[in-house]
Amino acid sequence: MAFKSREDYRKGKELEEARKPGIVPSEVDEDGNEINPHIPQYMSNAPWYLKANKPSLKHQKKWRSDPPYCGISVWYDRGAETYQADRYRKGACENCGAITHDAQSCMERTRLKGARWTNLFIVPDEKIECSQMDYVSKRDRWNGCDLEAHACQVIQKHDALEEARRRYKNSQRLKKLEKKSSLLVPDGISDEEDGDDASMKVDERKQMYFARGGSTGTVRNLRIREDTAKYLLNLDLNSAHYDPKTRSMREDPLPDSDPHEKFYQGDNQHRTSGLAMEFKHLNIHAYKANEKGQDMHLQAAPSQAELSYKSYKISKEDFMSTVKDTIMQKYGNAAAEAELPKELLLGQSERQVEYDRAGRIVKGERASLRIALPRSKYEENVTINNHTSVWGSWWKDHAWGYKCCEQTIRNSYCTGAAGIMALTQLKIS
Repeated sequence: MAFKSREDYRKGKELEEARKPGIVPSEVDEDGNEINPHIPQYMSNAPWYLKANKPSLKHQKKWRSDPPYCGISVWYDRGAETYQADRYRKGACENCGAITHDAQSCMERTRLKGARWTNLFIVPDEKIECSQMDYVSKRDRWNGCDLEAHACQVIQKHDALEEARRRYKNSQRLKKLEKKSSLLVPDGISDEEDGDDASMKVDERKQMYFARGGSTGTVRNLRIREDTAKYLLNLDLNSAHYDPKTRSMREDPLPDSDPHEKFYQGDNQHRTSGLAMEFKHLNIHAYKANEKGQDMHLQAAPSQAELSYKSYKISKEDFMSTVKDTIMQKYGNAAAEAELPKELLLGQSERQVEYDRAGRIVKGERASLRIALPRSKYEENVTINNHTSVWGSWWKDHAWGYKCCEQTIRNSYCTGAAGIMALTQLKIS
């Protein structure tokens, strides 16, 4: 808006107030229509980019309804041609000869010698239109759709499928009725075969997608409809989580129940059963082989990876059998012997040995030898230097010693009670 002085602004306000009660006639726009003075200024004033000289409501209406603007029903002609030249024109495409584009944006096949040099096979000029669409037509996904092509490709095909399905059902119903009538009349006329069923069915290639599950051709987690759904097995909020989008429940909803009595243990059970473990081992083998320098990739060459894994398993089994045979040849095979002692077969014998608390043999075959069972690899109950107790039997002030004389020197000579008294008097003094 143009700059106004204080006096002009005051006069404009007075004129606006006079127009509201009807004292002054209403303002007229460019087309001669009166403008309601009660309309707010932000609605009556046009945006700056329209460059309007006077207030109007034209910008509030559908001002793009007339040509050259178009709506949803108007679209450019697809592949329309205009003028067909008989020789090359200056400024036209050097490849095809059309003047509506240059050689860089030409969509024709690149010729060995273009139309500029041969003057042959000049392509007609394209029809170029300027389609200025409004807000709705820009965002309409079906704008420019060819209804005739859609009717031929989609609607007629579905109608043919429905008609073939209806005729096939009628023929099956007639066959059932004829079979029932033939059972009632034993010597009646045999059933006449209907016409060729193949003529009533649609081509299998056109009907393939009807056998698929869903629009993408996959159905996840199919179950028998008589079985209980996953989310109804355990209604506790703290039980296994159920994802309704993927219809998956990874954990076991009833972990404490008997596994032999339940038919569903969670989706994670499939990861450790069937061919899942075999695929996991195959993936690990390919990864380790790639780390060791072999050119192997499970996704890039799956057949090569599988053949390599099979040969690896065969060679591993051969190696393990060779190792087993070598060990048996060196140490023998006790299971292959013809006769074994009765004691080894039954796992028991008549020998009886009795020990005391110290581990010494009291009664048995070796009772006369009195050989105690060793409890450690070190010598036990062995005293030195007149000590009556072993080293480490006494502890005081973070030091080990002998309990008999309370000395903390390892190689000291035991003095008995006299040494303890001497140490006590020394501390007192």
